[in-house]
Amino acid sequence: MEMKPRFLALAISVLLVVLIVELVRRRRLREEYSWLWLSLSLAMFVLAVWPGLLDFITDLIGAVLSTSTLFFFALVFLILINVQFSVEISSMRTQVKNLAQQMALLQNTIEEGSAQAEVQDDAG
Repeated sequence: MEMKPRFLALAISVLLVVLIVELVRRRRLREEYSWLWLSLSLAMFVLAVWPGLLDFITDLIGAVLSTSTLFFFALVFLILINVQFSVEISSMRTQVKNLAQQMALLQNTIEEGSAQAEVQDDAG
């Protein structure tokens, strides 16, 4: 691998780590989401520092070109992100349903209490 692409990959991986840490620090990104992004930046860093590793992985999985290997792992990364978001959305959907049911019960209790208070005021 030439020096320019290696330097670019190193710079991007370091900037990605700094960005992710800063987003977590400012509470703009939750810790459970940061591990995938930090893993990506670590993988980029390792591949940039050890250029023969990408060729070894390409041979190991039987791909013809190293770019095919990169696209394959990019696809796997995006699938993992989608699975993580799907799990989170499912959990939030359940929480919203439970909260809506609790709110309806509380609202019903308040309305019944108001109706009873009106009846007592009219009787008294």
